[in-house]
Amino acid sequence: MTTFETAFSPTIVNVELGTRRYPIYIAPKLLDHPHLLRKHVKGKQVLVVTNTRVEPLYLDRVVAGLTENGSNDVRVETVVLPDGEEYKTLEVLMQVYDKAIATRQDRRCTFVALGGGVIGDMCGYAAASYLRGVNFIQIPTTLMAQVDSSVGGKTGVNHPLGKNMIGAFYQPQAVLIDTDTLSTLPDKELYSGIAEVIKYGLIRDAPFFEWLEENMEKLMARDPEALTYAIKRSCEDKADVVAADEKEAGLRATLNLGHTFGHAIESGLGYGGWFHGEAVAAGMVMAADLSHRLGWIDQALLERTVNLIERAKLPIRPPPEMTVEKFKSGMAVDKKVADGKLRMILLKGGLGHCVFTGDFDKAKLDETLRAFCKH
Repeated sequence: MTTFETAFSPTIVNVELGTRRYPIYIAPKLLDHPHLLRKHVKGKQVLVVTNTRVEPLYLDRVVAGLTENGSNDVRVETVVLPDGEEYKTLEVLMQVYDKAIATRQDRRCTFVALGGGVIGDMCGYAAASYLRGVNFIQIPTTLMAQVDSSVGGKTGVNHPLGKNMIGAFYQPQAVLIDTDTLSTLPDKELYSGIAEVIKYGLIRDAPFFEWLEENMEKLMARDPEALTYAIKRSCEDKADVVAADEKEAGLRATLNLGHTFGHAIESGLGYGGWFHGEAVAAGMVMAADLSHRLGWIDQALLERTVNLIERAKLPIRPPPEMTVEKFKSGMAVDKKVADGKLRMILLKGGLGHCVFTGDFDKAKLDETLRAFCKH
C-alpha cells in the first residue's frame, strides 16, 4: 500500500448483523483508492454490472482499479444493462446470468454493482441466486442508492403487478460510496435521493430533520460537507434499523414511510414515469396527512413535513392521473399486506416517531385518498 493510500481515511459506517458485519466507506475521490475495493474481492474473478449511463463515466476506472498494482491475476468481466426502472425485470436480469455462465464465473467470484438503485438491486439478486450465492460489492453512484438501496441487503426485480415482488435479502461484502459521483447526477435524481434522507429524520432522527431544515439549500447546491454528513447520518440510521431487524419482521418496515402510497404511484404510472424518490415524497406527504387525520400528529408537524419536501423541489401531491381506484389496487398488492390486512407506516407521537400498523380507521385513509385525488 502506498503512503498516499495510507493517508486516505474515508468515513466508515459498519453494519452489524449478529456474527457478521460489513463496512460502508464514504469519501470523495474514493474510486481513486482501489485498494479498498480489492480488499473485499475474495476470488480471482469479478463481474462488474453497470448500465449505459454509468459505463462511460466510471466503468474504466473501476476495472483499472481491480487489475492494477499486481492484481493482474484478477479477471474482470463486465455487463452493461439498459438504464431505467422499466428494465428492472427478470428478462433483463438474464443478461447477467448469461455473462456469468458464459465466462465461467465460479463460487468464489465477486459481483460488483456499479450504478444506482436499479443496478444494485438487480446485481444483488443475481449474486444471491447465481450458484446459490456469490460475493457481492456495491458501488452506488446516485444519492438514492447511497443513502438507501445499497444499504441493508434488499435485492430484487419488479413484476408487472408490483414493485420488488421477486427478490431476496442478501448482504454485500462492502459498500463503497464515492461522493464525487454525485457531480454527474442530474438535479431531479439528486432531489429524488433527498426524499429518502428526509424520511430518516421523520421516522427516527428528529435532530437530523432539524439539521435538514437548516441545511437543505446546501444539500441542493451539492455542498461536499453537507452531502457527506447527510449520507453518513442516513447510513447510520439505516444501519441501526437493519442491525435490529435484518429480515423486516417489524422495525425495518418503518423505513418504508411513504412507500405504500409511493409504490402505488409508481405501478399506477408505469415504472419510470416518476423517479422513486418523487413517488416516495408525495407518499410521505399523504402518510403525514393520514397521520394528522387520525389525530396522531399535530398540524405543525404536517406543515413542517410538507414544507421541507417542497423546499427539496419534490412533489407534494400524486400525479393527476392517479385515481382513488388506482391507489387502492396498487396498495392491495403491497408487500406489507398481511392476511389480507393493509399495514402502513404512519407518524405518531411527534417528530422522529412512527408506527407500523394495520390498526387504524380505514375511513380516514379514504378521506386522504379523496383529498389527494380528483376522482
